[in-house]
Amino acid sequence: MDGARYNREEQVIDDQLPAELYSKMPIIWFKPMENYKPSPEEYSCPCYKTGKRAGLLSTTGQSTNFILHVDLPTLVQPSVWTRRAAAMLCALND
Repeated sequence: MDGARYNREEQVIDDQLPAELYSKMPIIWFKPMENYKPSPEEYSCPCYKTGKRAGLLSTTGQSTNFILHVDLPTLVQPSVWTRRAAAMLCALND
């Protein structure tokens, strides 16, 4: 995760620890649901293939680097994480 971290004790998205650029996320279980409606109280965290967060626009109008949004619980307004550009990355650009 870049721009934030997942607080495992509180089970919410939280501030990064000092001197930590990236933090590991716990394993995420995706459970398909019919007629899913995201909660406005959760942060819709984008997940990207790489840390560049840029890619070619596909015919769907989305970046080829973007995978999906993952709704994460938060104790603050979700807009806080949007302004910090918090995102999950599958690979770093090292």
